[in-house]
Amino acid sequence: MDREQEELQSLGFFGILKETFKLVHSWRKVFSQITLALILPLSFIFLAHFQISQTIFFKILIHEDARDHTLTNTPNYEKLSDIISSEWTLFWLFKAAYFTFYLILSLLSTSAIVYTIACIYTGKQVTFKKVIKVVPKVWKRLMVTFLWSFAIVFVYNIVAIALIVLWIVFVGPVTIGIVVLVLFLILYLVGFVYIGIVWHLACVVSVLEEVYGIQALKRSKALIKGKMGIGVAFFIFIGFWYLVIKLLFEHLVVLGVVPGIAIRIGIGILCFMMLFMVILFSLVIQTVIYFVCKSYHHENIDKSSLAYHLEVNLGEYVPLREKDIQLGELHA
Repeated sequence: MDREQEELQSLGFFGILKETFKLVHSWRKVFSQITLALILPLSFIFLAHFQISQTIFFKILIHEDARDHTLTNTPNYEKLSDIISSEWTLFWLFKAAYFTFYLILSLLSTSAIVYTIACIYTGKQVTFKKVIKVVPKVWKRLMVTFLWSFAIVFVYNIVAIALIVLWIVFVGPVTIGIVVLVLFLILYLVGFVYIGIVWHLACVVSVLEEVYGIQALKRSKALIKGKMGIGVAFFIFIGFWYLVIKLLFEHLVVLGVVPGIAIRIGIGILCFMMLFMVILFSLVIQTVIYFVCKSYHHENIDKSSLAYHLEVNLGEYVPLREKDIQLGELHA
């Protein structure tokens, strides 16, 4: 590695940012190729789905408004009802297609970035061709981890909604009820952020270690201990930029708050450029955080063992076994 492990474990927010920029700049050729192949399509799909979803949804609203002003049980009313039904079907089919393609590209991008940085840190030769050869074999492990994470988030939200509804029904809008509800929402957000941090770190674990799924989440939970502050800071930092891009694109481009097609196109291009940079740097950051957490817990990152397990032998991806990355404690 470029940095000694003692230095890695002491990296803070700005140290990780500096390391991230250094990695991307030093290996800009392979990162540019990964960006062109995976992250640019991912960014385009993310932004395009806002435009297409809003277009379909606005048509539905227009037709529903027209139907509300049409006499029932008339041919025109039935025609509008059929149109609305078809548009809702199209809307949800598009959402399903978007989610599928976005998920696939997201997992492939994560696999490519994590594998690339691991190769860089072990001094292995890394090329775009080699990365693309490994990625299809690695992303399946990520899919299992994603499904477990999604299931946990789904259950978490269902339980939270159920508790909120029950509290509102049985307590009502009294002062103490509102105070407790606000406290509950704060606790909900804290729990959601925690799940998100563990989830993102588990993605790196799924690529570099032999565990995946629920075991990767448990491993991630153990790794993030002691570095939760860093995890929270980057979760909020990256989430902030996603929110800024989303709001800018939706309001200034999709809804057309600013006049002029040329201005809207310019803002759209700016949002696109910002988005693919945020995705790239966020994936690099979460991988660097993984190595920082390992160093913090005194898990010796043995270059030769990591390099061996990153090899692609006869087309088979060999994940890093946990015992190969826990080779003893570091001594100052």
